[in-house]
Amino acid sequence: MAGLRYLLDTDIISDLARNPAGAAARRLLKAGVDRVATSIVVASELRFGLARINAPRLSSRVTQVLAILEVLALDTPVDEHYAEIRSMLERAGTPIGPNDLLIAAHARALDLTMVSGNQREFSRVKGLRVENWLA
Repeated sequence: MAGLRYLLDTDIISDLARNPAGAAARRLLKAGVDRVATSIVVASELRFGLARINAPRLSSRVTQVLAILEVLALDTPVDEHYAEIRSMLERAGTPIGPNDLLIAAHARALDLTMVSGNQREFSRVKGLRVENWLA
């Protein structure tokens, strides 16, 4: 895990699978695969999405992308960040989705920059750096 800088969200990995020469892929190469990971929550979202559809080619591409990335398990202190983020957002009346909340807590706990096209939700999380590699 040493040297990691970025945590990729579901939409970024989907783009990598669908557009292997696209903007996200170019940013991944520039950052270096060894500095990029994803969360088990993201991998779970992707696997669920693939289980709902019959798309063998896309499934193969997603599997290939996940195979080159480190998939990080949830561990402490993610739980502490989760509790702090959720309570702060609920007090402000600006909650985010449950999976996005776990992913944000994961990135913040590990001091990683969250990479997502969903900047609207993630930008509400205090102390979380967010980049959009699709823009």
